[in-house]
Amino acid sequence: MTTQIRQREFKYKQVIAVRLDLGMSRGKIAVQVAHGSVSAAERTRVTNQDVLKAWLREGQKKVAVKVQSEEELKELRRLAANNQLPFALIHDAGMTELPPGTMTVIGIGPAKSDDMDKVTGDLKLL
Repeated sequence: MTTQIRQREFKYKQVIAVRLDLGMSRGKIAVQVAHGSVSAAERTRVTNQDVLKAWLREGQKKVAVKVQSEEELKELRRLAANNQLPFALIHDAGMTELPPGTMTVIGIGPAKSDDMDKVTGDLKLL
């Protein structure tokens, strides 16, 4: 029996980039990714409610990618801003594994997938 998986076309997506150089535990990474996703979605709610509604309606596609440094997160922030994409840069509160203020992830979008790919399309999946 052959099973086919239907590929669903998403017009919108969100990307969350995670710093791997910090040595965060899996649980810590999961929580930081959640912070990045929710915070970036909130920014989109403020800047473009129609995009947020469309992204929610079609299934909230999210992609987690990896970076190796704070500098890479800052470059993604610059590219997101230059491309007018909503973003949220997350700094840890310092209550568990990291010093307070450590930059851990950036959530970008949701936005149109084509626009997101211009900024994040070359990043490797987490």
